[in-house]
Amino acid sequence: MPSEKVLKEKEAIVASIAEEIKNAATVVFVDARGLTVEKDTELRAGLRKAGVSYKVRKNTLTLKAVRELGLEGLEDFLKGPTAIAACPNLTDAAKIINDFSKENKAVEIKGGIMEGKAVNADTVRELASLPSKEVLIARALGGLNAPITSLVIALNAIAEKQEA
Repeated sequence: MPSEKVLKEKEAIVASIAEEIKNAATVVFVDARGLTVEKDTELRAGLRKAGVSYKVRKNTLTLKAVRELGLEGLEDFLKGPTAIAACPNLTDAAKIINDFSKENKAVEIKGGIMEGKAVNADTVRELASLPSKEVLIARALGGLNAPITSLVIALNAIAEKQEA
């Protein structure tokens, strides 16, 4: 039977994992078994630069945390070595890990959590293919701006025609 001290430490870890998952917009579960130290450091640096938390956690403690949060369907993702990438926005963690996994076959996306629901690896990869928020805003503004630009060009052509 574990001691009181060990139980309290584990409860604190479970609470920490639950808080991290609850505050993240997206969570990606990764199997990075076989990754060299250099490559792991490279992956961690890229994630840290984007503000993504990336930690290897015990599966049993992570399962307790997700159950406390009422999340289901994650048991299959939490088998074998698992690293958890928790991201404050929807796409950064998925993009970085997906791009990294294309170059490094040792990195495998197991699945994730998006908007409080379990999603499979294919959904995480689809999320990674989405353009960033800034690109989407620029596209929307460009779409709104196009009719106005066309109108200005047409009015300018009419004005030039009347002058001639």
